[in-house]
Amino acid sequence: MALSILYLVFDLLLGVTAFSPEPRVTWELSEVNLTHFHEPEVFNYSVLLLSEDENVLYVGAREAIFAVNSLDISEKQHELYWKASEDQKNECAKKGKSKQTECFNYVRVLQPLNKDVLYVCGTNAFQPTCDHLNLLPFKLAGRNEDGKGRSPFDPMQSYTSVMIDGELYSGTSFTFLGNEPIIFRQSQQNQLRTEYSVLWLNDPNFVSADVIRHSQNMPKGYDDDKVYFFFTEVSVEFDFVGKVMIPRVARVCKGDQGGLRILQKKWTTFLKATLLCRMPEWNYIFNVVNDVFILKSPNLKEPLIYGVFTAQLNNIGVSAVCAYNMSSVEEVFAKGKYMQSATVEQSDTKWVRYNGEIPKPRPGACINSFDRAMNFNSSLSLPDKTLQFVKDHPLMYDSVTPLGNKPQLVKRDVNYTQIVVDRVKALDGNTYNVMFIGTDEGTLHKAISSEHGMHIIEEIKLFPVSEPIQTLLLSSKEEQRYVYAGSNSGVMQSPVAFCEKYSTCVDCVLARDPYCAWSVYRLTCVNILQEEFSIWDTIQHINGDATSCFGQFIDNVMVAHHKVNLGGTVELKCSPKANLASISWKLENQHLNLENPNYHPLKDSLLIFNVKKEDTGAYYCLSEEKWLHNIIFSHVIVKHVVELQRPLHTTTSPNSPATQREGNSMTLKLSPVVTEGSTTQIASTQIVVTTPTEETEPTSVSWMSVAFSPETRSTDLKFHVEKTSYLTKSNDSSLFLVLFLLFFVLFCCVFAYNCYQGFLPTPCLKFRSTLVPNKPATDFSDSEQGLKETLVEQSNAQNQNGEQLKPSQDTGYETEADYGNGSIPHQDESQKTEDNHNKDKPFDVIYDIKYADSDAEVD
Repeated sequence: MALSILYLVFDLLLGVTAFSPEPRVTWELSEVNLTHFHEPEVFNYSVLLLSEDENVLYVGAREAIFAVNSLDISEKQHELYWKASEDQKNECAKKGKSKQTECFNYVRVLQPLNKDVLYVCGTNAFQPTCDHLNLLPFKLAGRNEDGKGRSPFDPMQSYTSVMIDGELYSGTSFTFLGNEPIIFRQSQQNQLRTEYSVLWLNDPNFVSADVIRHSQNMPKGYDDDKVYFFFTEVSVEFDFVGKVMIPRVARVCKGDQGGLRILQKKWTTFLKATLLCRMPEWNYIFNVVNDVFILKSPNLKEPLIYGVFTAQLNNIGVSAVCAYNMSSVEEVFAKGKYMQSATVEQSDTKWVRYNGEIPKPRPGACINSFDRAMNFNSSLSLPDKTLQFVKDHPLMYDSVTPLGNKPQLVKRDVNYTQIVVDRVKALDGNTYNVMFIGTDEGTLHKAISSEHGMHIIEEIKLFPVSEPIQTLLLSSKEEQRYVYAGSNSGVMQSPVAFCEKYSTCVDCVLARDPYCAWSVYRLTCVNILQEEFSIWDTIQHINGDATSCFGQFIDNVMVAHHKVNLGGTVELKCSPKANLASISWKLENQHLNLENPNYHPLKDSLLIFNVKKEDTGAYYCLSEEKWLHNIIFSHVIVKHVVELQRPLHTTTSPNSPATQREGNSMTLKLSPVVTEGSTTQIASTQIVVTTPTEETEPTSVSWMSVAFSPETRSTDLKFHVEKTSYLTKSNDSSLFLVLFLLFFVLFCCVFAYNCYQGFLPTPCLKFRSTLVPNKPATDFSDSEQGLKETLVEQSNAQNQNGEQLKPSQDTGYETEADYGNGSIPHQDESQKTEDNHNKDKPFDVIYDIKYADSDAEVD
């Protein structure tokens, strides 16, 4: 059983390794231009609200609300400190809460009430309070409304909210202890909430809420707007030893007014269904949803739901992104089967599919034009049978399945926490959905899905210290788009693309970033959203085809000079920015023979030992990146010129082409590395395309143009044909995992065989006797007897003085050697005799008799 589980785990790891893409580029915080906002002694920047018309970003933090410029968040416009009173903090501390971390006013709701007023709520030291924030003087109105049901008591409790036509829809906890979850609508006319029952909500963790407008594109009264809540709750339909978490989507209708006699002031349209996100190949289920983003765009046929998921027991550290059509959710609620509880053997409650007759109008459905035709004008006029049914059957039997019946993205060794999605129209006319995904370590992944699969364009480290991203927000302005990330320490503003960081055409195209394209006139990588570009003056291929970059050479390769003593050591630095690229080296026009013992390649450099005159010249570091059909694109990253410090009687130029030295078995001599000179020169970048073929050897080179000239600009095309080495070009670790699994299985087999045969120590034999009670114990007496005889015979064979042979079972009472005159031997002879006795002692007898025979005594 254990071996089967281990095999399944390794099978999952191998599958995820093959399916999990790696970020092509990783940007450190110091490498990119990010804008940071932080105020001293203020923490927990977890609520963000963007007003794009006014270019203002509102930030809700612990006991503070800020208004900053959305184009440059370091520019603070307004600030408001909203603190809990000392009496409230003391009362909070008396209830057992921490006065250092919990008894503060954490802002949890920041929603627009109208263009001049924000509706704000905070925990207020476990006494939730709401108020109106006037934007013009940026002051609170002082209403101090009771915030129960709108803001959580505990800052660690989950919450979500959305403002719809002046009414606040929220999901949070309703009590101080947090044991009564609620989905609540704050309205001056009609407040509604969920039923307090585990059938409705069972310890949920709310992550998101949003509205889908149906009344805008349909005739008046045809259908109602719907509000969706996303959360993870404890399952009631599965029996297990521990709590099983299930991701849910719940829906209520905006026009719901509650029931007349049943479900008074309660939702009559509350239904919930399971969000399914799993890997069908390994039947691995991601049952915890961390965040949801609904992509709504005019050019979309229907909204798309993107969610980031992890597993409840995330021991292998895998996260997934699943996408759903809104029509799939609507179909489950409109046509799906219901679940009902059934008592089994008068004790256990099981949840099964309801197969009985469904009342009309359909329970949980919004009031539409067909219901009005049946004189059901509102939920107050619905029959009691329909209301009682929806009260007892809020859970749908059918699950919402993702697009393609599988995740869009699966990533190992990461925990995704937040997600936002943008739509970008590329130069080829196609529109791509770009995902920005936050992690619990403060990094941001940008990924795109195309016909060739999922591709992670880049990874951006947003914060100097690793911390979870608590919220993500995306601006939608066409010319200037930013991603805002909130954490405990502050807010970070990042552009959606770093096109200017790609210095070559190949690098720009291989990025496969729909925001970026290579300008053939400017010879730079540009952002297509900031200016008008056409497909004729730019190069962009989302599939990563960089063959169009031939001829696009620019003089931007850095040149480093090194002067080294004869027989010394030099280190040539080279670090490609692309994580998917590998390094190759050239000396002048020839590929470097790295099997030469003088060359020692490292991950980001090349060490040259015992430098000779033949080792001088121009070294080129090339970044090679694999594309489709095993085509490899390469371009020069840096050029190193190695010269001798004091050339002796040399007649050739140090920069002349040097011949390769192969098979040199000379002894390596380490010398101090000479300090590199300043980088002041540049060389032109050229592109080499490598294609594996059957006819050529891996080391053979074929050039279809003039020789490689790094010092001058050239538009000559060069095609380098060689076989691709799997071990050097592939980053897949599946082979090593398979070998490890094979050796582990062999070890288990050998261990089991030895345990069965009884060749292991006593504890293992006792364990074997427990497992195999009928197996007779192994008798080692014969083997021990043979070993004793063998040892005694070997001991007697060493006797060179002709003493009497001793039997195999001699007890050690034999006579001493005859000394002729019968006298006692001298001390040195006695010592020697004693040593002989010790040598002749049988291995199973321990004694301290000095003289064995009485004849040896002196008369």
